[in-house]
Amino acid sequence: MAYKVCIIRAPGTNCDRETAMCVESQGLEAEVVHVKRLMEGEIRFSDYDGLIIPGGFSFGDHVRAGALLGKILKERFGDELAQFSSDGKPILGICNGFQVLVECGLLPGNTAQSALTTNLSSRFECRWVDLSVETSRCIFTDGLSGSIRLPVAHGEGRFLVTAGELKELTNTGQVVFKYAQKNGGSAGGSYPENPNGSIDDIAGICNKEGNVFGLMPHPERAFYRFLHPRWTKSDESESFGDGYKIFNNMAEYIMR
Repeated sequence: MAYKVCIIRAPGTNCDRETAMCVESQGLEAEVVHVKRLMEGEIRFSDYDGLIIPGGFSFGDHVRAGALLGKILKERFGDELAQFSSDGKPILGICNGFQVLVECGLLPGNTAQSALTTNLSSRFECRWVDLSVETSRCIFTDGLSGSIRLPVAHGEGRFLVTAGELKELTNTGQVVFKYAQKNGGSAGGSYPENPNGSIDDIAGICNKEGNVFGLMPHPERAFYRFLHPRWTKSDESESFGDGYKIFNNMAEYIMR
């Protein structure tokens, strides 16, 4: 049986091909789908076993990052995506995809309201960051612990919620990744460890069920060991990087 993952692209999306490569390496069939095909009814989300919204600058990030694609998905496919999520199918949003998931209401996925806004540095941040793996419901990080390193590349990645909503996200196990120090300690909001000024150093969250996951760092850019800038210093017996497990978990969840 072939399991299929839909990778949505729109004008300005630029991380779809490498994301598809990561998916296909796990024995899944990846189909890069322009959002226009969905709007024209040529295909439906229900045709797929998983969904990824990759990074880039969908529709040029006009208005704000992810706003236009998020609006399309919410207004045209809100019920269909809600059913997709309720069916337990995995949904992954990377960088711009995370912004889209927040804009269309799939994340946080409860009564809490959140936003991803302009970095406190007021500039595009492109760097490798350390992340602490939090205890969460997220199916994408099953088996991960301690800390990992992934690259970020965004201008609007500052995650914001109210204090009450932050407490709810924490209590329900929806905080998945936090920016951290190189020694694994808390970033404490310090720059550049926390590259955008996100509240409580949050870098990724999931819904209450754990099957919808959004993160600002790029796991597809750390899928192989040699993609890390210090890859020659790492274990030569290891082929994969820290981003591998996220896609591996998605595949195992789909094929279980």
